[in-house]
Amino acid sequence: MKSKILKELKNADDYVSGQQLCERLGVSRTAIWKHIKALRAEGYEIDSVTNKGYKLVMEPDLLTKEEVSSCLHTRWLGKDLHCYETMDSTNLEIRRLAEAGAKHGTVAITEEQTMGKGRRGRSWMAEAGTGIAMSFLLKPQIEAQNSSMLTLVTALAVNKAICEITGICAKIKWPNDIIVNGKKICGILTEMSLQMDEINYIVVGLGINVNIDHFPEDLIDKATSLQVEGGRKIKRAPLVAKVLECFEKYYELFLKTEDLSLLQDEYNKLLVHTDQKIKVVRGSKEETFLSRGINHRGELLVEDEDGKVSEVSSGEVSVRGILGYV
Repeated sequence: MKSKILKELKNADDYVSGQQLCERLGVSRTAIWKHIKALRAEGYEIDSVTNKGYKLVMEPDLLTKEEVSSCLHTRWLGKDLHCYETMDSTNLEIRRLAEAGAKHGTVAITEEQTMGKGRRGRSWMAEAGTGIAMSFLLKPQIEAQNSSMLTLVTALAVNKAICEITGICAKIKWPNDIIVNGKKICGILTEMSLQMDEINYIVVGLGINVNIDHFPEDLIDKATSLQVEGGRKIKRAPLVAKVLECFEKYYELFLKTEDLSLLQDEYNKLLVHTDQKIKVVRGSKEETFLSRGINHRGELLVEDEDGKVSEVSSGEVSVRGILGYV
């Protein structure tokens, strides 16, 4: 109920009377007042005037169920929403929820993540109140071999959401990083549970650096945040909601073909290293190529010095720029 009241207040241009809220939500005036009081206790500044009603004056930067739900405009993704103050890993939590019978589209978000991990076993932590650590559960009827493309689908969604909410023009570093001014702002990790050759479920996890104002010395040339790049703090809940909204749209396009045929052109326009020299690292082997974008399978097309073009699958391959991270 709190999220519904919050949504009504956010959508209003002026004061909303208690009677209007009662009629729209089907509850008593006492119930409305109780939830308004609870919202104020969470940090929302809500003005109340006799014979006029309630008006939302200020909202805190929270990732509560009420706050995220009040911003959400999806059809199925995030309708079952789990928000936490702290936890080990949102990917692990979605796995736990999936094993307990959670439904397609379930989302887990935490203010603080203590055991988050990125691609190839790297750690990904989220300090409380500064970033977005989020994972969601998918149960698609697709071939297991096509699941890796969902990482690229997610990258498109995050990129578009960042642009729409902040105006910051980001790029994509194949296959799973979002880049702003040559530095990483978001990482994506997709994991899968299989039974024989059939998908039980897929977990899509992502971490976005939002309101971080400084980085340690070893990351300062590799990582950045939306606050650093935009020069202002960003409300995180609207960004979470927009990521979920964008993913839902891109995901449904992906399902039409089970590949990136309908998304390939858009992805390639955003690829940060298109037509640039890159290093492809496979274990101890390192090779230099020209990056030529992705194909409809999400594989990176690379051209060697003889002009021969080949495909690179994500897996355990790492791509680096010649002079730096990208």
